[in-house]
Amino acid sequence: MLEKIKATATFINEKAKRPIDAAIILGSGLGGLVKEIEIELTIPYCEIPDFPLSTIDGHSGNLIIGRLGGKTVLAMQGRFHYYEGYSMKEVTFPVRVMKMMGINTLFVSNASGGLNPDYKVGDIVIITDHINFFPEHPLRGKNMEELGPRFPDMSKSYDLHLRNKAKAIALKKGINVREGVYVGVSGPTFETPAEYLMFRHLGADVVGMSTVPEVIVARHMDMTVFGISIVTDSGVPGQIVEISHEEVQEVAMKAEPHMTLIMKELIEGL
Repeated sequence: MLEKIKATATFINEKAKRPIDAAIILGSGLGGLVKEIEIELTIPYCEIPDFPLSTIDGHSGNLIIGRLGGKTVLAMQGRFHYYEGYSMKEVTFPVRVMKMMGINTLFVSNASGGLNPDYKVGDIVIITDHINFFPEHPLRGKNMEELGPRFPDMSKSYDLHLRNKAKAIALKKGINVREGVYVGVSGPTFETPAEYLMFRHLGADVVGMSTVPEVIVARHMDMTVFGISIVTDSGVPGQIVEISHEEVQEVAMKAEPHMTLIMKELIEGL
């Protein structure tokens, strides 16, 4: 695994030909941020050694390298999910590669179901913490000391400085943002009303099928992380309606310009 990580990092670095300031993982319906990037290089996942392939609509499957907010960024236009059949090591492989490339800051975005009754569909949520409800842990197995410690601390997973800057940017731009806890689940089913209620009782504000494994691995390697979520459907009792993946993408795309504005200014300030 370590040799594969190094080989893939070398492959992308040789293509990029310059140091990269930050990496971005774009969730369902949130690929519009790529339009803001002055693209210098697009690499389809199928051309990258040992990279998985995204199989989900709304995840294009390209690695984008270019300029955003005056910085050089690497953006994953489409991520990998546990429910696609990948192991957690495969799901988080790109994050390992990012760190091996010399990238120290990771921005993650996702679409989520709202659990907090104060939230409404279309709200942008800055992630403050998470609950890991996946059945497999990305750090399970032999630990590679070259990548990080056996027992990494997760008490400050989402960087407070970046969270505060994001709130300041949102205030300046007149964008309403929330802060909350994200619970990560395996999927691919959307939650039952009883499951929504359980996650709310556990202290979660939003629920989704990604992000947590990537953040765990990023923190294992001491990367700085900022996470943002768009509420695409409601899991609040009395507000629950049948939802489809297409509807999730549609809501995410409508809210995405505000998310892009926040992310762009955060990256500019790195």
